Amino acid sequence: MSHTEVAGEVVAKEIGRVLAIVGWSGSGKTTLLEKLVARLAGAGLRVNIVKHSHHDIELEPPRKDSARLRLAGAAEVMIASPYRTAIMRELRGETEPSLAEHLQRLSPADLTLVEGYKWEALPKLEVYRPEVGKPALYPEDEHIVGVVSDVARPDDAGAGVAWLDLNDPDGVVDWLHGWLRNNPQVLVGTAVNK
Repeated sequence: MSHTEVAGEVVAKEIGRVLAIVGWSGSGKTTLLEKLVARLAGAGLRVNIVKHSHHDIELEPPRKDSARLRLAGAAEVMIASPYRTAIMRELRGETEPSLAEHLQRLSPADLTLVEGYKWEALPKLEVYRPEVGKPALYPEDEHIVGVVSDVARPDDAGAGVAWLDLNDPDGVVDWLHGWLRNNPQVLVGTAVNK
């Protein structure tokens, strides 16, 4: 299925499986993602990542040609080489694009892992470490399908929530392979806010 517009209405684009990795700052989300991506890519899966940041993003030195062109007023600058491609888009006061818009720009993948976007109504894997000093998200978020933690499963964890060992990334990958087998693809616009 492709992204098209019919009579002014955007038709959902099939993007593959999407799983958000959520948790408080300092819980270990990026470290876990790094381990998961290495193992999944090593197993031959194509994995995309969308990482949300509340901070300004500077990906290039200010005096490089691409930065100079962006600062001169270009809406988007694509930097292309035989090794990688990057697109920088200046919002210039526009509303931040939705997760659905970001997902639609990505190439097809077996799995897209999203870091952040806690507010989205999509399947989530929470990284929870009590030592961070923040409450767990899973009791209040029905979209959390699993928790990766360094503590034992508490009694209040619902039966439908998998409890995984943060110190066993291979076990988390095994669970993730099962989750991929048992879950259909996500359609942008139906499971992701626009």
